[in-house]
Amino acid sequence: MADQVNSLEELGTVAEGTDAPVLEETIINREPVRDDLGRAYATGKRKDAVARVWIRPGSGKVVVNGKEMDKYFARPVLQMILRQPFTVAGVEGEFDVQATVKGGGLSGQAGAVKHGISKALQLYEPSLRAALKAAGFLTRDSRVVERKKYGKPKARKSFQFSKR
Repeated sequence: MADQVNSLEELGTVAEGTDAPVLEETIINREPVRDDLGRAYATGKRKDAVARVWIRPGSGKVVVNGKEMDKYFARPVLQMILRQPFTVAGVEGEFDVQATVKGGGLSGQAGAVKHGISKALQLYEPSLRAALKAAGFLTRDSRVVERKKYGKPKARKSFQFSKR
């Protein structure tokens, strides 16, 4: 047991009166990542959609593929998805967003832009990372459409069974 304590003391410190090691936490100091124009860039992905997103301080204007957000994403649900990262981070109306999206449908594109906005926000202001990570916005949603199998009409659907 003494040999273990010696090796654990090398790793960190041992709590007084117990054999449990207390490892020192490493604090990562993240620096803001911005370009010459004061923007943060990130790539967001969802299903087959890929979004390139730039954010900079502004009035909360969101432009996707050269169109206003309410023109490109006409459904209110998709607009709500795009606003979620700002709401969670508590910075509504403080950043302008410029995004280009390719591939997939509107729902996948909205998810891709949301992912890109979240990543760009945490690069612009590293203190927002904890809130965005807790909400799960920094993780790519990896669910994609299942491929069609041979001998089946769709991915899992089978032809009607006939006993006779």
